[in-house]
Amino acid sequence: MSEKLLKPTGGGREISARESWRMFGIMAEFVEATERLAGIQPAVSVFGSARVAPESAYYALAETVSRLLSDAGFAVISGGGPGVMEAANKGAFLGRSAAVGLNMDLPREQETNRYQDISLRFKHFFARKVMFVRFATAYVVLPGGFGTLDELFEALTLVQTGKSRRMPIILMHAPFWSGLLEWVRARLADEGMIDVRDVELLQVIDEPQQVVDAIFSFYEKRGFQPSPAEHEILLNL
Repeated sequence: MSEKLLKPTGGGREISARESWRMFGIMAEFVEATERLAGIQPAVSVFGSARVAPESAYYALAETVSRLLSDAGFAVISGGGPGVMEAANKGAFLGRSAAVGLNMDLPREQETNRYQDISLRFKHFFARKVMFVRFATAYVVLPGGFGTLDELFEALTLVQTGKSRRMPIILMHAPFWSGLLEWVRARLADEGMIDVRDVELLQVIDEPQQVVDAIFSFYEKRGFQPSPAEHEILLNL
């Protein structure tokens, strides 16, 4: 191959320069988020649909479990938008601990909810996603769409592959998740796409207080702070 083809020319140089500057923007987001979230641990990341109305049972469930988590000493991290995210922030905001919103402009989620003690805005999707993982001691996942499923399966993949420390991954409202869990068992596990033990990474708990109790039970013998080895893993997300 001619060496000329490997060198940016004309518009290629401009694109290359823009990509370089973009990297500085990504670095700035990581630095700001890391500094502002450094003191919030322990924290729980709560996921769910942006399309849920305040009168929905899912909204009430998210608000209740987040209030209990907050009063128990957990900061609550959500995507900062409407729906379940707003409910999660609202519950935490009314409780003892911090309500954290990791906001981003998306077609249906451009409005930042008002229940945030710490509010961050991201331009880059993956920088935002890292923060959900890096500062979480547990995940609580309520009904949602593609975005919620994306966060759920990313958390499962990171824990399964050892790229994140093991932690509770809790699904709330069993009827919503039953079909997905049956498919995971009948297709992924039974056909050898995952190890049968990987299914145990998921818990289904419907009662808000039981969610809080399950998280405390998981950390009872080890504490919430990452071990030195786990801290190293988180640095290499």
